[in-house]
Amino acid sequence: MQIDMKQPILDKNDRLAQENRALFAEKRVFVLDLLASPGSGKTSTILATIEALRDEFNIAVIEGDIASDVDAKRIGAQGIAAVQINTGGACHLESDMIRRAVDALDLDNLDLIIVENVGNLVCPTDFDLGEGAKVMILSVPEGDDKPLKYPGVFQASEAIILNKVDTMSVFNFDEKAFRDEVAQLNPKAPIFPIAATKGEGVDAWANWLRDRIHALQQA
Repeated sequence: MQIDMKQPILDKNDRLAQENRALFAEKRVFVLDLLASPGSGKTSTILATIEALRDEFNIAVIEGDIASDVDAKRIGAQGIAAVQINTGGACHLESDMIRRAVDALDLDNLDLIIVENVGNLVCPTDFDLGEGAKVMILSVPEGDDKPLKYPGVFQASEAIILNKVDTMSVFNFDEKAFRDEVAQLNPKAPIFPIAATKGEGVDAWANWLRDRIHALQQA
């Protein structure tokens, strides 16, 4: 006899995710779930995004890590509300974790919540958090072959941020091959080349996110 434990876990998660989604819609808060590998530049991308949008929107961040609160402290130092979730070994965030985290936030006075998911390209794709969009970050040093190796995360993402583009020549990153591979998996997903620590290319990405926030607020 084979017992499938995955589906009951996902079913429970999805029910709670729908409750989260209804709450976020009621409060007109756009929730962005960022997926990426460790070292891809998630936190630096979040900081660059905050810098681009903070004069227009009230922003909070939920930080997901197996351990530590290093990233949450970096966000908090910028005057942004940050809630740390430590999974204690779990490789992804789940919808009940997000609900407990948002209970610590003032949703009535927020426009955008950025969730920094646990760093990996597999597990987080299966778990709906109630987010408005999943977006993945790939950094140039990781290589242009990642769509071939991890197709699920590219298919699940509504947009893709290609970070550290200032290192393309160093790592011989084939941008055309990368774009062709992404187009095969998810032709509707825009790709935003950025260098987050330098602020390069962030405006185009921020404009995409701004449009999504406005669409929710006007719904």
